[in-house]
Amino acid sequence: MPDLDRARAFLENSDLVCDEVAIQGAMARLAGEISARLRGSYPLVLVVMSGAVVFAGQLLPRLRFPLDLDYVHATRYGSATTGGGIAWRVHPPEGVRGRTVLVLDDILDGGETLHAICNQLLTQGAQQVLCAVLVEKTLGSEKPIAADFVGLRIPDRFVFGFGMDAKGFWRNLPEIRAIKEP
Repeated sequence: MPDLDRARAFLENSDLVCDEVAIQGAMARLAGEISARLRGSYPLVLVVMSGAVVFAGQLLPRLRFPLDLDYVHATRYGSATTGGGIAWRVHPPEGVRGRTVLVLDDILDGGETLHAICNQLLTQGAQQVLCAVLVEKTLGSEKPIAADFVGLRIPDRFVFGFGMDAKGFWRNLPEIRAIKEP
């Protein structure tokens, strides 16, 4: 049971960053902002796997417009805690030409992954690409992309919970936690 022990150690060595109440409030606000902006359209919504699955699962029932749903899977992290090059596991679908696309992602960190996804969608002919993220890290430096909709802003720490993982653990937490600083 070494993984169980490692998972417990991650949780015990963490601080609460955003509780469930704050997240649910942000979800309600985001749904209102996104619905107001896309009310008159029929967008394609793309969920960035695997981190955004919890975010999308709770946001989608709150959106008040028709939509098509699909997913992409691009990562820079894998099981690491620092990013590398973009690895495409599932490319954007073919039918984006002329569409408004809403990309749902768990976190806007350095922005490289989300930037690559949006560039690929524009290259494939998307009319407009909008991005919604559950959390954005405050880095104090320029990012290659800005999200159109941001749920919560958090400090620059390694976070997990609510879809985000710590070396594969704790995506299922209803709150967001951060590894304690040494």
